[in-house]
Amino acid sequence: MQTHQTIEVGGLTRTYTLITPDGGHDRLVLVLHGSGQTAATHRTFTGNAFDGLRRSAVAYLDGIGRQWNDARKQSRAKARIRGIDDVGFAAAVAHRHGAGLPVYAVGYSNGGGLVIRLLHERPDVVAGAVVVAAQQPAADNFLVPGLPVVPRPVLLIHGTKDRIVPYAGGEMAKWAQIAFRSGGAMLSSPQTAAYFAGRNGITTPPQTADLPASAPGRTSVSRTDYRQEGRPPVTLYTVHGGGHTIPGPVDSPALMGRTGHDIHTAAAIEEFLGF
Repeated sequence: MQTHQTIEVGGLTRTYTLITPDGGHDRLVLVLHGSGQTAATHRTFTGNAFDGLRRSAVAYLDGIGRQWNDARKQSRAKARIRGIDDVGFAAAVAHRHGAGLPVYAVGYSNGGGLVIRLLHERPDVVAGAVVVAAQQPAADNFLVPGLPVVPRPVLLIHGTKDRIVPYAGGEMAKWAQIAFRSGGAMLSSPQTAAYFAGRNGITTPPQTADLPASAPGRTSVSRTDYRQEGRPPVTLYTVHGGGHTIPGPVDSPALMGRTGHDIHTAAAIEEFLGF
């Protein structure tokens, strides 16, 4: 069942779309769109793939001005300029629909940056996190350093040919900084995985394996796992040749780069988080 809902947070009426499966659910998944998107356009962008996460209620949240007040200090998004409490918004939706249930956060691009902020600022809200096409800000670009560490499982997915958020980290291209009203240095995707593994207390070396390619010559995927008994895991899927996209059944617009089909993000979420 699909319903459009509102909730009051910080003196503003916030909106979101809630998908609930027939037969009940055991968890809530918060989905945070990318810059320039809405809950509705993000569902289309993913081919509604997250709607079918096993035994999950899925809440697609709407950002103010189609952006989020994420973890980057050098954000110039409307949400940052206005001091929008997007962390409080996510927490309020989690409290309304996820009380007594595990709550997970899935974010793409700017939405992934908000998931990273949640992990640091309100880890009590999320039992685990998925970050697609986004990275941990470098120390001088990080908005919320110095808070107590609460380990959480983290799944990361990023394409090596991402022209907006480069896989190798550093700063976005100048055109992207202007278009998306944000800047500042980011860690690379492998450094981001190592960062969260360190937060989780994982000291064993990571293991990397190549996945079978379903369409040779387009994209391929390698999976890097940080695992240690008694510690929440961290996994990075590297989509070789992939762009600023969400791997899955639906191709993103060509200007975003290639969409990987060797993994489907929804299936990777279910496997990693044990749905």
